[in-house]
Amino acid sequence: MNFIYINQNILDNLFYILVSILIYYILLDHGKRLSQYVRTLITACMSIPIILCMKFPIYIDEYCVHDLRQIPFIIGTLYGGWPVGSALLVIILSFRFAFYGFNLLTLIVYIVIFIITALFSSKFKNFNRKNKLNSSILLILCLGILTSFISLAMSDHFRITEAYVFYFIILPPFIIGLAVYIMEILKDAIIIRTQMIRLEKMEVVSQLAASISHEVRNPLTVVKGFVQLLKAPDLTQEVREQYIQHVVRELNSAESIISEYLAFAKPALEKVENISINREIGYVIEMIKPLANMNLVTISNQLAPGITRGNIQHFKQCFLNLIKNGIEAMPNGGELNIVSYVNNFDIIIEISDNGVGMNKEQINRFGEPYYSSKEKGTGLGSMVAVKTIQTMNGTLHLTSALNKGTTISITLPVYQEDHSGK
Repeated sequence: MNFIYINQNILDNLFYILVSILIYYILLDHGKRLSQYVRTLITACMSIPIILCMKFPIYIDEYCVHDLRQIPFIIGTLYGGWPVGSALLVIILSFRFAFYGFNLLTLIVYIVIFIITALFSSKFKNFNRKNKLNSSILLILCLGILTSFISLAMSDHFRITEAYVFYFIILPPFIIGLAVYIMEILKDAIIIRTQMIRLEKMEVVSQLAASISHEVRNPLTVVKGFVQLLKAPDLTQEVREQYIQHVVRELNSAESIISEYLAFAKPALEKVENISINREIGYVIEMIKPLANMNLVTISNQLAPGITRGNIQHFKQCFLNLIKNGIEAMPNGGELNIVSYVNNFDIIIEISDNGVGMNKEQINRFGEPYYSSKEKGTGLGSMVAVKTIQTMNGTLHLTSALNKGTTISITLPVYQEDHSGK
């Protein structure tokens, strides 16, 4: 093979073909509406390199001009079948005759290429990647030889030169092999990514279902047991009241779990209002102090005034979960420090403990459904907290070290009322 034939014109033609393939798969992957019009899309994307290849051809010698228009034409017909092939045939002949004038031999050659390729396309679509690669190379090689014999038979001026053999017989199989290989790689990548997204969604659903069923079953089992005990005829009123209190407590526990799940599942906040950071977090601290005292945990706070926007109930539930996590991370007691301050247009809230800490995996999986660093945890509390902060256009950053403690830093946007009267 004489490599002096590889010139800029060939590289330009190759560039048109490969870029059009990439554009086709980018549009197919990111344009959900366009994916419904695959044949129209591939027709448009393959017609561009056809036109550009003819507009900027390969000059073999002073008597012969060639280009690689047949490659996008064959690719479009193989992947799109008769409809795409017919449209591309009209495009290729229309622009060919517009650029260089009518030629009967060109008309016959491309009709032959279209018919053979279209007939083969139905089998081609069912091949695996290896067979598609081999069959496309063999097809274009056979078509090159066949159309060369047709040209020899119909034209007295047609000559087969060394340059012609290289450009029309040898080079196209390499290029179409590369093009088909890239198309198959990109198609498989899109399919694999779609399957992964579907599997991730199914995994989240299964994790949530398992989490809810597991947590709700425990209080319901307790309720069932006490209801059975209530059937005893010799119960005193005092014992009966105790059993009923246990039943109510466990039902409230089940209701709380379901409420946390619903808070996570809601796509948006129901009621958005001004939230005073220092006031609402102060309420949460007062609510949770009994639990902190039971666990020998001291809560200290430095809360600067600041206003953000969101749902107050969800906000308090979010910080209740985060502060409760901090308390439970110190089974032998310790100190929990809560600080808030305003930094330009953001409110920063930091919750720090000196508890057991978290490893790298626990940090990365914080907020995942059905994942918790606690032995009996479900991950729902952390999941609800992360969801609430995201809904309020905030961010959550977590730093931790084993046996040293954890610091959760929440950033929320400052709400500034417009007093201009506009």
